[in-house]
Amino acid sequence: MQKESEKFGISDKRGRRETSSDPYIQAQGLPEPTICTGCKAVYRHKRWGFDADAFEHLSLDKGVARQLCPACRKIEDKYAEGYVTLRGSYLWAHEEEIRNILRNEESKAMAKNPLERIIRMERDGDDLLIETTEEKLAEHLGRALHKSHQGELKVVWTDDHSRCRVTWQREG
Repeated sequence: MQKESEKFGISDKRGRRETSSDPYIQAQGLPEPTICTGCKAVYRHKRWGFDADAFEHLSLDKGVARQLCPACRKIEDKYAEGYVTLRGSYLWAHEEEIRNILRNEESKAMAKNPLERIIRMERDGDDLLIETTEEKLAEHLGRALHKSHQGELKVVWTDDHSRCRVTWQREG
């Protein structure tokens, strides 16, 4: 008998069971179109996306549904699925460059999926702590930093893939 392989995602396409447990994603979907009152994203064709022209046009229509998108709600609630911790003397010697890399990677990720965002990025003692709305973004930020600045990278996922903890460190 063939073992059913578990795929990661929200879809129950072709009988697969749901494997994502994101409480901010509504299973039944939203009325289309819906606009986000926070980031100005537009929900169409069962997806959130950025389209400034569509947002401007739809925001004039009083009948269009308005609400915060899942990413804006996570930011408001400070609900993180990804955690990145950066350490080491090298970090603080190259802080501005590293912060720019992280913000650029966030922008690239948001262009593909507007629900991938950095919730906060702040210094805590000798560490720089970053929280993300999506676990994959945390991993992506760590890998991008490791690729450009080497150092030691550690990526740890929870058993159900609902959280990701990334640690990057480089001395001198």
